[in-house]
Amino acid sequence: MLRRDKSGPREPYFLDVQQALREAGISQPALVLDEGRLRQNIRQLKGDLPDGMKLRLVAKSLPVPELLKLVSTELGTHRYMTFNLTMLKEVTELDPTADQLLGKPLPVTRAADYYSRTPTNETTGEIYWLIDTESRLQEYAEFALSKNLTLNIVLELDVGLHRGGFEVDGQLAQALETIKTDISLKFCGFMGYEAHIAKAPTLLGMRQKALNKAVSIYARALEMAEQVLGVKASDLPIRNAAGSPTFRLYDSTEIANEVSVGSVLVKPSDFETDLLENYAPALFIAAPAIKVGGRMKTPVLEAFDPLKRLLNPNLDRSIFLHGGNWKAYPVDPPGLAYNPIYGRSSNQEMLNGGPKTAILPDEFVFLRPSQSEAVLLQFGDIAVYKDGAIVDTWSPFSPSV
Repeated sequence: MLRRDKSGPREPYFLDVQQALREAGISQPALVLDEGRLRQNIRQLKGDLPDGMKLRLVAKSLPVPELLKLVSTELGTHRYMTFNLTMLKEVTELDPTADQLLGKPLPVTRAADYYSRTPTNETTGEIYWLIDTESRLQEYAEFALSKNLTLNIVLELDVGLHRGGFEVDGQLAQALETIKTDISLKFCGFMGYEAHIAKAPTLLGMRQKALNKAVSIYARALEMAEQVLGVKASDLPIRNAAGSPTFRLYDSTEIANEVSVGSVLVKPSDFETDLLENYAPALFIAAPAIKVGGRMKTPVLEAFDPLKRLLNPNLDRSIFLHGGNWKAYPVDPPGLAYNPIYGRSSNQEMLNGGPKTAILPDEFVFLRPSQSEAVLLQFGDIAVYKDGAIVDTWSPFSPSV
């Protein structure tokens, strides 16, 4: 099937960023954070939160100390969601008053390691440990008792994503009974993550039905907690829900009293949804084009190239990047695409474009990350772009899992 030519003039925005990178002496692959767009997204987020809704920053999606510090200051929150021991420690160092909820259950040995290295009198913040099963709850209880600790416990709910957590049945009731009878455990609330809702089609009200189901499950869990423990929902410090894809679905604090947000503030392409259309992409990979060639030549199969170019004019130019194989896709120059036959490369990624592709060797190709959590840890210092210049560089947290 004949394809149209997608190439054309470069966007002035990316030409301005390219000039700023050159003036800053940057000539290697770099991650660029647009501070102006970041602040625009912060303002949008402030306006999107309903009255009384608390905000928890997802540290894995913004794993850069200076970035987290800016965002937490502007949004007035000390609540974070962290996902591993390294991140837990580094957020504690960044903000000793940090209120941290683990975003996934960790083996009890990780909790033991944290307390062995972090004296409890060094911080004034709180750590909330996420528990997904009765057996893990028992392990945490035994550890807490052995160390004469009282652990803050948040129970993970399966509200429809089916990625683990308690269903509202006898197992949840048993977990609540265990907490009730164990002085080393303090029940602090629930977490119910429902990323699946954002991907549910709006056709026939399917998205709304999925949201209603998640809310119903959460409400029943709150009722069970009141029955077993005598604690009202309004007295629980944590009723956590949502993530960047779904936080805008909550227009009150009736069920959730806090939402978790991170990626939307830099808006990778995976978050290009109707719910987030008012947010601007603020993160790009800038990769030098080390080789700019003519028409695509397929190794071994060169004889078929004229026919392929006839059917697809976007094979008229070949560009090889300094580096590659990132979780990202090219956005400037327009019309560039990966070549499925040539394959991906972490050393010299090949891109193809149409006849109007305008780029010279050592100029930058810009790619938009599909996610922030992995990409922000891959480039070392991040170039901060503001008002036409690179104004700073920010170092990310230590890579971890």
